[in-house]
Amino acid sequence: MRSGKTAGNAVRISVRTKILLVFLALSVSALLVTGLLAFVQMGDVSRFAMDRSDELGSRAMNDSTAALEQDARDSLLRLAKDQAYISNIVFEQVNGEIDTMAYYAGELQTDPSMVRERHFYLQDEPPDDIYSTTVLFLAPGAEADIPLAERNAAGMMDDIFIPVYHADPHLAGVYVGTESGMSMIYPWVTGLNASFDPRMRGWFTQAKESGSVTWSEPYVDLLGHGLMVTCSKPVNDPESGWFWVIGADVTIETINQNIIGTQVGNRGYAMLIDQHGNVITRPGLSSGDMRWDESFVTENLLDSANPGLVAVTREMINGRTGIARVMFEDGERFIAYAPVESVNWSVAVVMPVEEVIAPALSTRESILAASEDTASHIGSQQEMMRTIFSAMFLVLLAVVGVLTLIFSRYLTRPLEDLKRGSEAIGRGDLEYTVEVHTGDEFEDLADSFNHMAADLREHVATLRRTTAEKERILKELEIAKGIQQSFLPDAAPVLPGIDLQGFNLPAAEVGGDFYDFIPVGEEHWGLVIADVSGKGVPAALFMALSRTLIRASAAHNPDPAESIREANRNIYLDSKTSMFVTLFYAILDPREKSLTFVNAGHNPPLLFGTGNERITLLKAKGIALGVLDEIELESVEVNLKPGDIAVLYTDGVTEAANEQDEEYGVARLEKIVELSRHLSSRGIIDAVVQDVRAFAGNRPQFDDITLMVLKIE
Repeated sequence: MRSGKTAGNAVRISVRTKILLVFLALSVSALLVTGLLAFVQMGDVSRFAMDRSDELGSRAMNDSTAALEQDARDSLLRLAKDQAYISNIVFEQVNGEIDTMAYYAGELQTDPSMVRERHFYLQDEPPDDIYSTTVLFLAPGAEADIPLAERNAAGMMDDIFIPVYHADPHLAGVYVGTESGMSMIYPWVTGLNASFDPRMRGWFTQAKESGSVTWSEPYVDLLGHGLMVTCSKPVNDPESGWFWVIGADVTIETINQNIIGTQVGNRGYAMLIDQHGNVITRPGLSSGDMRWDESFVTENLLDSANPGLVAVTREMINGRTGIARVMFEDGERFIAYAPVESVNWSVAVVMPVEEVIAPALSTRESILAASEDTASHIGSQQEMMRTIFSAMFLVLLAVVGVLTLIFSRYLTRPLEDLKRGSEAIGRGDLEYTVEVHTGDEFEDLADSFNHMAADLREHVATLRRTTAEKERILKELEIAKGIQQSFLPDAAPVLPGIDLQGFNLPAAEVGGDFYDFIPVGEEHWGLVIADVSGKGVPAALFMALSRTLIRASAAHNPDPAESIREANRNIYLDSKTSMFVTLFYAILDPREKSLTFVNAGHNPPLLFGTGNERITLLKAKGIALGVLDEIELESVEVNLKPGDIAVLYTDGVTEAANEQDEEYGVARLEKIVELSRHLSSRGIIDAVVQDVRAFAGNRPQFDDITLMVLKIE
C-alpha cells in the first residue's frame, strides 16, 4: 500500500515540459560556457591546428612509408624469384643442350661408322648458306698434327649443331675445339684472327680442368659480339687420344635483354653474379674498346668497400634468397636476391629506397602546405568571430528560449504515432504504416519505419530465395566434385612384384591436379601425374579436357614422347584460354621392371634407390602442354631394382606453406619418404599427406595435393 501511494503521489512531468526545461538549461549553459571559452581559447586555435597538421603529416608519411617499403620489399623479392626462375630455365636448357652435343661427340669418337668424308669450309670460302655448315679453323702450326680421321669426325658435329642452334634463340654460336688445335664453329663465320687458338681460351681450359659442364666468366668475343659467356664440356676418348671441348655462347646482351632485362621504377635494375661474386651482367656492362685477346676483368662485389654490399654478396653466393637495405654514397637501396641453381649463380634486383618513399614525402609536403593555409585563414577569422559572437550572444539567448518552447510542443506531437508504429513492427505486423507529415526528421523517421517494414518484407523473401540458391549451388559443386573424382582411377592396377598407388586432395571443391593409370597394349601401363594452371571450376574443366586427350593419345601409342606430343597438339587446338598443364608421363614395363618417361615441365619425380645413389631426380627436357602447338620432349628410360621407390608429386606438396610462410620443400619430402620406405605405397602416401598437414598447421590448403608412389617389391 505504501509503495502504491508513493507512486500515486509522485510528481509526473510531461515530455514536453522536460524538453523545454532541458533545452533551456542546455542552451543557456552552452551559450555562457561557449562565450567564456571562445574568448579564452580562440587564440590557441591557430597553434593547435598547426600542431595537429604537422603531426598528421608526419604520421601520414611514416605510415605510408612503412606500407610502401613493405610492398616494395614483397614486390622486389617476388621479382627476384621470378627472374631467377626464368634465368634457371634458360641456363638449364643450355646445360642440357651441351650435354646432348657432348654425348653425340662421344659417339663420334668411339664409333667410326658414324663418320664420313666431307668438304670443309674455311673462313675465306663462304658457303651458299652460312647456316648449312660450320667453318673449319686451325690454330697456328696445328694443321700438320691433326689426323684426317679426327678432322672428319669433328666435322660430323654439324648434324647436332644445326638443330640445337636453331632450337634455342639464346645461343650466339656452338662449336667444338680440339686438343690438336682445330675448331669447328657453327654457323659459318669469317673474320677469325689468324692467331686464335681454342686451347688457350678460358672456356677450353676451364672445361679441361673441371672435367664437366662449366660456365666461363665474361670475356670479349673474337667475332665482335661484345661480352660473352660460354657453357662448355669436355669429351675425351682414351683409345684414340682425342680430347674435344664442346662450347655454346650466350652474349651478355642476350642475358640483359631476354633473361634479366628488368627495369624497376625509374632507377632500379637487375644484375647477375657468379658463385665467386663476379658480376656476370648488369646495365652498362660492356667490353668498351678491348680486343678479343685482352683479358676482361669484371667487377667482384666481394672486393667492395661497402660492408653491406659484401654481406649481401655472401648471401647470394651461398645460394640464399632474401632482401636487404644497403647504404651507398648516393643513398640507400633495396637489394632483393634469389639463386639461379642450374649454374650456381644469383640474380639481384636493385631499387633506390628514396624512389619507394617519394610518394609519402610528397604527401607530407602537401599536408604541411595545406596546414599553413588553414592557420592563416583561422587567424583572419578570429577577430571577426569575436565581434560577431558578442553581438549574437544576447540575441541568441532570447531566441533560444522562444524556439525551445515552440519546438518542444512541435516535437512531441508525432511521438505517439511513432511509438504505435514501432510497437506494431515489434509485433511482426510488417504491413503497418506510420502517417507523419511534419516535414522534418520525424517525417523522415516515419518514412524510415515504413521503408524498414518494406525492406524487412523484401529481406525475408530474398533470404528465402538466397538460401534456396545457395543450397542449389552447393549441391551442384558437390556433384561437380563427385564427377571430377570419378575421372580419377578407382584403384591402381595389381601388378606382380609392384606396389602402385595414387592419391588426390583438391584445395577447393574442385581442382586442377589429376593422375591416371592407362593400359598401353597388353602388358604395359602408362603412369600420368599432371597439374593444370589455376584453381577451382576453370581448372577442373581444363583438367577434364586434358585428361581425356592424354588418355586418348596414350592408349594407342607405346612411344611416350610421341603420344604426349599428340596430346599437346590436341590440347593446344581445343584450349581457348591461356591455361596450360604440366605433366610427367611414364610407361611401366612390369615384366622388365623399367620406366620410360617424358617430363612436360613438371616437378621431377624422386627415385629412391638402394645403392650408392639413394635419391635420383627423374629429369627430362620438355615444356608444359597447351603453350605451343609443337613441342620437343626428351624420352628417358630407367631400370628399377627391388626396393626402389618412385614418388611422383605435384607442387601442392612441396609448396605447402605454414603460418610463417615457409614452404614444405623437396628436402622434407625426401626425409619423410626415407623414414617411411618400409611401408607400402599407400602407407608412404598417408605418411607424406599427414606430414604436410602437420607442417602447414592451421594454414589453409592453397593448392591441390596429388601423389603417386611406385614400389618394387
